[in-house]
Amino acid sequence: MTQSQPARIADIIENFSLLDEWDDRYRYVIELGRKLQPFPEADRTDANKVQGCVSQVWLATTVTHQDGRPSLTFAGDSDAHIVRGLVAILIALLSGRPAAEIADEDPLALFARLGLGEHLTPQRSNGFRSMVARMRADASAVLAKAA
Repeated sequence: MTQSQPARIADIIENFSLLDEWDDRYRYVIELGRKLQPFPEADRTDANKVQGCVSQVWLATTVTHQDGRPSLTFAGDSDAHIVRGLVAILIALLSGRPAAEIADEDPLALFARLGLGEHLTPQRSNGFRSMVARMRADASAVLAKAA
């Protein structure tokens, strides 16, 4: 079985704009989660677990250097379908980018733009914020080490 390519954030935004009904958007978010790369069992550690999420969520961060600048690549997973889709959206938005860009990015603005905040439970919204905080903290830590 061939693994599908990760979704690009521009494609996700465009696809959201084509879906008028929340049910269709909800199914799309779940489908994005299904397309995530398999998350290695070895990465399901307490260190990779995101605190502040009702569901179990893991994020693994890999640091590489491009043109002397640190970049972060993220992998993630969740035991909840919708949360797995939210992980996929964040990975599409932030993964593979320079740490400085990740630290400055505002995924919560995208969350609002896609209308997710108004349709998800407060617990899911808080979990999304926790995932964003974790990714930005990882980027900030890498930048602090590089300084």
